[in-house]
Amino acid sequence: MRRRLLSSTLVVAVIAVLLLGVPLGVVVSRLIVDEAAQELGAEAKRLVGEVEYARVQETPLDPQQLEQKYPGRFIQIWERGTPLRVTVVGDPPPSGHLMTEDAQTNTGVYVRISRDQDQVEQDVRARLLLIVALAVAALAVAVSLAVVQSRRLTLPLQDLAKIADRLGSGDARPSKHRYGIPELDRVAQVLDRSATRISDLLTREREFATDASHQLRTPLTGLTMRLEEIVAASDEPEVVREEGEAAIVQAERLTAVIDELLAAARRQRHAQAEPVAIDEVLDQQITEWAPVFRDAGRGLHLEGARDLKAMATTGGFGQVIASLLENSLRHGGGDVTVTSSCGDNYVVIEVADQGPGISDEIAPKIFERNVSGGGGTGLGLTLARALAAADGGRLELVRRRPATFAIFLRPAEDDNRNRVVSGPA
Repeated sequence: MRRRLLSSTLVVAVIAVLLLGVPLGVVVSRLIVDEAAQELGAEAKRLVGEVEYARVQETPLDPQQLEQKYPGRFIQIWERGTPLRVTVVGDPPPSGHLMTEDAQTNTGVYVRISRDQDQVEQDVRARLLLIVALAVAALAVAVSLAVVQSRRLTLPLQDLAKIADRLGSGDARPSKHRYGIPELDRVAQVLDRSATRISDLLTREREFATDASHQLRTPLTGLTMRLEEIVAASDEPEVVREEGEAAIVQAERLTAVIDELLAAARRQRHAQAEPVAIDEVLDQQITEWAPVFRDAGRGLHLEGARDLKAMATTGGFGQVIASLLENSLRHGGGDVTVTSSCGDNYVVIEVADQGPGISDEIAPKIFERNVSGGGGTGLGLTLARALAAADGGRLELVRRRPATFAIFLRPAEDDNRNRVVSGPA
């Protein structure tokens, strides 16, 4: 591209110089020749006047004086009389090329004055060389401007190509480069917007992978525990049967968690909310987590109203309860109580323990990503709140000491009402 810009600029400049320089050279040449001829004619007229004046005064012509007065001229003077008088001043040019003008009077004086035409032509050539030098200088300036302009155009294009290549390689940082050229600036803005969108997509993919690994850990742990119980009770058929059924439930829950994560990644979970029996989900979670709390020397209790139904997804709501129970197991203390109740606008499920609670420093940002008060990943409560919000509910910290979390879900009979959700979407 740079070569094409330079060549096209050079062609345009050459054409412009030719269109202006050639006529200018012709005009200057003619002007110099005409000026020399006019000057020579004026000298001839002046000289014939001087000769006529000398005749009237009856003084002879002095060739030496005339040569000093008209240097570089070859002068021939004829005076009519008896005999005819001829006066020659100076020498003819050695080249033999003469530019001649003459003048005469009615009294018989004839003057011819000549000069070397090569001198006039030399003066013409000097002027033409000056014009050529100016033309070359103009071409040099045009080429310099073309080089600057081509660099101004090609360097941004090269930079944009590097940015596009960087986007293709996965580096989605916006460059925010601007070049002072509106068209290129618009291209840069489009690339920056594309980089931002790609960066958001990559961030969501990374978060999804992190969320998936975190959310799958809990059901996998439960499934492992059930399988260990089966191995330990291999000589007790009833226990094996019970633990096997529980392991199947864990596997089904693991499948549901995967489906929930994929649906959340596609942002389709709002449309999947349906009436869910709260008791069934809570009973399932209590059954799964009771052995873990029992092994830790702690109790897990279910209290409150029964036969409640709320708008949610079974997997999402179950995962929220599982995350709260795991959080209480890791960071809380004493027995954990799950309490369900129903108000005018919400079905409320509270999960409370008897531990030291949450510090005032951590409490305001307890639901933020990567915030943990006990060396955890800082993702459990963040994902739990996002899952609750995706079902049209919300998860809140209602008491700091001892820690009490509450899930607010819409009652099943309010499905047709307009929902207002707070918390992360």
